[in-house]
Amino acid sequence: MGSAGGDDQAFYGGLEGGATHSKMVVMNGKGAIIAWSEGPSTNHWLIGVEECMRRIHSMAEDVKKKANIDVKKPFKSMGLSLSGGEQEEGQRRLIEGMQSAFPEVSEAYHMCTDTFGAIATACEKGGIVLISGTGSNCQLVNPDGSIYGCGGWGHMLGDEGSGYWIAHQAIKTAFDAEDNLVKPPHDVSYVKDAMFTYFGVTKRYGMLDHLYSQFDKTKFAAFCVKLAEGAQAKDPLCTWLFHEAGILLGRHILAVAPNMDKVTLGCPGGLQVVCVGSVWKSWEAMKQGFLEGLKPRDADDLEIKRFTLLNLVQSPAVGAARLGAEKVQINLPMDIKANVNVFYTHPE
Repeated sequence: MGSAGGDDQAFYGGLEGGATHSKMVVMNGKGAIIAWSEGPSTNHWLIGVEECMRRIHSMAEDVKKKANIDVKKPFKSMGLSLSGGEQEEGQRRLIEGMQSAFPEVSEAYHMCTDTFGAIATACEKGGIVLISGTGSNCQLVNPDGSIYGCGGWGHMLGDEGSGYWIAHQAIKTAFDAEDNLVKPPHDVSYVKDAMFTYFGVTKRYGMLDHLYSQFDKTKFAAFCVKLAEGAQAKDPLCTWLFHEAGILLGRHILAVAPNMDKVTLGCPGGLQVVCVGSVWKSWEAMKQGFLEGLKPRDADDLEIKRFTLLNLVQSPAVGAARLGAEKVQINLPMDIKANVNVFYTHPE
């Protein structure tokens, strides 16, 4: 256990590092946010360890200037919550590199995957991060730091319930119906028209470029926005697609549930699920499917009687700073409730 709060003269840094964008915060020992800085990707798998270090150093200098802190005065600790930050060898190389090349940035470091930062921002005693954006992924983090996952294998093997998955299912359903290979569950007219308009084609053959030679996963997944509009307008096929996505997202939680700590299940409001990604904007269309997907399939599955779905209104950089401070035996005071928006509780 660390001490509550810290030295007024000590400062604690936290970094939310994504594949495209990064955000750094500096906090004081009372848990107050002093300043922010922003920067490009800090995923060391994409840009290399050396470039990642330079970018962290640059953001640290910037945030210290904004906080009126001497740029040569190291933070007491720095939490690095990075996309791709789970591998131990990568953690060692980056932390040792920072301590050697840029000792003025921080005295101590704690590095983890971006999931840990999100959980530390939103939950007191562990929880689940369930991502449904371009792709999908589910990770359980217990209070002792143990982590268990389901999914995250990319569009060739996984991404179930994601924007990509919904878009792919919609297009395949339209193609299969036209080929008379599989009878569609509902009329495909809306999906077919939306597909032609979105991708700028007039015939199905025009889709081949978008599916193969010019495949762009992000653009492909963004077709889900048009399908969400269809679901909102009560198009039966679009409504069905989001219901099916909800089932699969619920099953992600069911998959990791056997590894949950009883403390995590016993939080006020039950299991805390941090929902990340734009597909969650269509929660109402997914709700019944999600609840169906959470139902135990057999005696081996755990029945989750109480849970809360929430999304972040604060950057995971704050949670990263909290984890970094714990590394030096300091418990930064934090108003967890102010960091989240609860959009569903079960039972209602």
